[in-house]
Amino acid sequence: MALRMALYQPDIPQNTGTILRMAACFGVPVDVIGPTGFDLSDRSLRRAGLDYLDHVDLTRHASWQTFQAARNGSSRLILATSHGAVPHIQFAFTERDILLFGRESAGAPEAVHQAADARVVVPMRPGLRSLNIAVTAAIVTGEALRQTGGWPSRP
Repeated sequence: MALRMALYQPDIPQNTGTILRMAACFGVPVDVIGPTGFDLSDRSLRRAGLDYLDHVDLTRHASWQTFQAARNGSSRLILATSHGAVPHIQFAFTERDILLFGRESAGAPEAVHQAADARVVVPMRPGLRSLNIAVTAAIVTGEALRQTGGWPSRP
């Protein structure tokens, strides 16, 4: 099993498209957990993802419960959150991890926090709330790929 990303009920198609484009480029599969705040075939999602969307290993889940059932506890669930307990650069990622990112507008609910095996945070200057979800996904995924040797090789 390879490192994966999961998006919990994303509500901004441009951010989701950007994350899916990154996932295509890095070869990281993505789970999108519904309901989403937009139609996944939405025009703005296509605009942000460009022609990269055809290269994404994408799995859609109708709900948190269906995602959890499909996951079946076979992987660690690592939630990236501004309420994280450990800076992402101090966390030991494995290639079996699922990197979970919450909603842009509301983050992840308490039930998702409780289900996570770990909660990581991207360190920021005091007094600032959060980064854009696509930026956070790139930072955390990049570190996880670095640690696990998962970066794609260039020809």
